[in-house]
Amino acid sequence: MTTTRPPRLADDQPDGTPQRRTGGATAVVVVQKVFGAETSTFFTLLGTTLFLVLFGLVMVLSSSSIDDGASAANHNDFFSSFTKQGLYALIGVPLMLLASRMPVGFWKKWARPAIFASGILQLLVFVPHLGASVNGNQNWIKIGSFSGQPSEVIKFALILWIAWVVSRKGHLVGDWKRVALPVALVSGLAIGLVLFGKDLGTAIILALIVLGCLFYAGTRLRVLGIALLILTPITMLLTQLGSSRGNRIAAWLSGCPNVDDFQGACYQSVHGWWGIAAGGIFGSGLGESKVKWGWLPEADNDFLFAIIGDELGLIGAILVLALLVVLAMSFVRVVRASDDPFVRIATSGIMVWLIGQAFVNIAVVLGLLPVLGVPLPLLSAGGSSLIMSLIAIGVVLSFARHAPVRE
Repeated sequence: MTTTRPPRLADDQPDGTPQRRTGGATAVVVVQKVFGAETSTFFTLLGTTLFLVLFGLVMVLSSSSIDDGASAANHNDFFSSFTKQGLYALIGVPLMLLASRMPVGFWKKWARPAIFASGILQLLVFVPHLGASVNGNQNWIKIGSFSGQPSEVIKFALILWIAWVVSRKGHLVGDWKRVALPVALVSGLAIGLVLFGKDLGTAIILALIVLGCLFYAGTRLRVLGIALLILTPITMLLTQLGSSRGNRIAAWLSGCPNVDDFQGACYQSVHGWWGIAAGGIFGSGLGESKVKWGWLPEADNDFLFAIIGDELGLIGAILVLALLVVLAMSFVRVVRASDDPFVRIATSGIMVWLIGQAFVNIAVVLGLLPVLGVPLPLLSAGGSSLIMSLIAIGVVLSFARHAPVRE
């Protein structure tokens, strides 16, 4: 009787016995299972995000080392801000990858609890001995050495909630009583809580997010125009409530021509301009900025773009802008590839949040807008902003996975 041996596989031993897989081969199989079905948009978005985070860590180290080393509170630790930002990145990146594995239904299910929880967190900033004020803004929670900004959570939760509400009532999107009014009420409450803490910059970003979500949901331009007409005078009124804020805006409107303002309302803006001008085309060199030596407040945060322009020049500034454009194009591809209204609206809202806030920050540094106190997403120092931005991008990555992009 003749026995037929099964064909020998490529990874079998010469005698036909299966070859034992090594640990490295097993790791390769695991990676293939995790990323094997991803699209090019998934990897473009992931790669661009990781590069921006690493680039931001380098620039935070460069821009903060002088102040950290001179600060007695840091005990001459030149790497204090960099260490904190690196820790936030180590927390945020795994959360982003975890969020990218979640199905679309998960985000729909948790949209309502998220907006409720974010509102509770924002209320905690007004609790004595728990809420903290930074630069006049009562928008922080501080427990021991830990501090967080709940308004960053509100940005994320508000996007998911609007996408969930509008997607459920998509056929009524033109009916302002059934869709726009509920969105306006909840959004107005969220923005009002932030404004009550005197954080006008974050409130403006939240308003942009709401208008962006409604625009991409198909809301009539007439309704959005009416909303803008209502919000514009309210914003102008709020800018005059604080004396320091009003002085900064008045100086910005005048173009800061008065030398006396260089030590007052225009101090931060003027030194930011000087830093960018000093960089030229190729920059003064990484770590060689002069304005970071105590001349530019918030050099590692709101005015990080000025340090990038100073040390890396026009080339470095264009690189940042190009990466933001790639990020925006990735968001647009996810939006165009999906037929789910929730996915389209949520991705559009996240795009308006991150890209819109980035260009607002850059416009402030260039003097095109008054100082609003908003960070540069993924780049500026700040744990709440970095972690929530990464989680938001993780949501878009999950959309890219479960709704394959047409190449």
